[in-house]
Amino acid sequence: MVDRNRNHGPILCWEARKIMTTRLNRRDFARYGFGAAAIGALALSPSTILAQAPKIESTQRGDMPTTGGMRPGPTGANPVALASPGFKPVAIKIDAASVDAVVETLEIVDGVMQDPTGPWVVSWYKETGRLGLEEQNVVVAAHVDYWNVGPAVFYNVGNLQEGDVVDITGEDNNIYRYQVEWLELYDADNAPIADIVGATGETSLTMITCGGEFDYADGEYLSRTVVRASFVEKNPS
Repeated sequence: MVDRNRNHGPILCWEARKIMTTRLNRRDFARYGFGAAAIGALALSPSTILAQAPKIESTQRGDMPTTGGMRPGPTGANPVALASPGFKPVAIKIDAASVDAVVETLEIVDGVMQDPTGPWVVSWYKETGRLGLEEQNVVVAAHVDYWNVGPAVFYNVGNLQEGDVVDITGEDNNIYRYQVEWLELYDADNAPIADIVGATGETSLTMITCGGEFDYADGEYLSRTVVRASFVEKNPS
């Protein structure tokens, strides 16, 4: 970095270039401290002249050079890591209930849980909890039986016992393991929906299917089987 002080900076640089290409006259020798006796046909080398010149030093200090990625930026510019949005369930396996099924994504529309689309698929409702998030309730439902089919995917869920294992595979290819805590049979018209599908205060899984007596006149079950399970661990699939 060249000092721009008018007393010697840019003038000295110009004079140095002049010295490198021309012979010195008397004034030049006097300026750089050489005696008149040395004047003759002698042409001094540039290195000799520059060695006698005043040393140029910077009067300011700049940033030390760095690699681009390490160059300091504004204070507080580091972004805050975003929280995980959780993961959708894509499969479910319950050995104790002979369940090994794909999980589809459905919605709760105007407070009504949409029916699973077939006898062998389990539905996850996207308004409920996601896998991988603490204190969220992942809610799934499936048919207990099906018209012209008979027993369906959740046919044996009503026989689950405390401690039975439920494995849910997420879209992140991890398996989220839960253990059954309790099973309840609720009247379909008076079920505590908020308690069933809402937050539980822990990381949980809720499974819902039809149960109880079947009303042949209306063609529907009068009760709902609800199984609550708590999160145990996550493992790679």
